[in-house]
Amino acid sequence: MDAEPTLGPIVQVEAGELSVGLADLGPVDGPAVLLLHGWPYDIHSYADAAPLLAAAGYRVLVPHLRGYGTTTFRSPDAFRNGQQAVFALDAIALLDALGIRDAVVAGFDWGARTANILAALWPERVRAHVSVSGYLIGSRAANAQPLPPAAELAWWYQFYFATERGRAGYDRHRREFARLIWQTASPNWAFDDATFARSAASFDNPDHVEIVIHNYRWRLGLADGASQHDDLERRLAERPPISVPTITMESDANGAPHPDAASYRDAFTGAYEHRLVTGGVGHDLPQEAPRAFAHAVIDVDRSA
Repeated sequence: MDAEPTLGPIVQVEAGELSVGLADLGPVDGPAVLLLHGWPYDIHSYADAAPLLAAAGYRVLVPHLRGYGTTTFRSPDAFRNGQQAVFALDAIALLDALGIRDAVVAGFDWGARTANILAALWPERVRAHVSVSGYLIGSRAANAQPLPPAAELAWWYQFYFATERGRAGYDRHRREFARLIWQTASPNWAFDDATFARSAASFDNPDHVEIVIHNYRWRLGLADGASQHDDLERRLAERPPISVPTITMESDANGAPHPDAASYRDAFTGAYEHRLVTGGVGHDLPQEAPRAFAHAVIDVDRSA
């Protein structure tokens, strides 16, 4: 796949503590779809899927997460917080700023976790939900439990980021680091240099390294979050169920750490379907299989 597909102009919206850079495609009065990207990726994971949804009549919102692209903090003194709850709060603030009551929310990697949190804690704002790799809401207590060695090996970068050498290494080599993750997470994806460079530009954000490092250190209990979010994190640690209509997706060649689909089935208590995408598709499912992803968004909305 080449890098030609585009999301169009990026607009800035002041929402909560951020100035959010986002692509806004499709009819302004269409039903809203919010697409959330992961790490180390950016909004261009949806460069093909978003136009398909816009052509189907949806208003498609694809924001850069905090620490990516043109999304910046409105205050230079703001805490560069990467704990899981803040990404969901960012999404709620964006919907509020745009005057959108509810949306189909879909994502992968960090974006799937954020979509899960929105669906679990703010179901009135989530009309339906697509989550690649299922239920990813975590807790620091669960993350404190050791895994078998092979599973720990898959999380090597999490331990690297726990060190100051890791912080410096990621800062110095962020593009080489991202390319390595792309290759290992999607071993069959023959992305070209232009496709990678299009997304890698988003990692030049001045807050990128701080957000990424804080996210992974927070998961391991090595960095504190913001105390005002403690109650949200306690609720999330209880593994809240998701009742909104949901399609979970997995790819047959996902080289990144991910749970088995059977392990999260009981977390979804509403209308539910799981889809396996075959053909050597890896971790960045929306970019590698955009039609399958877009069809899932349309189908889950029809079931809502």
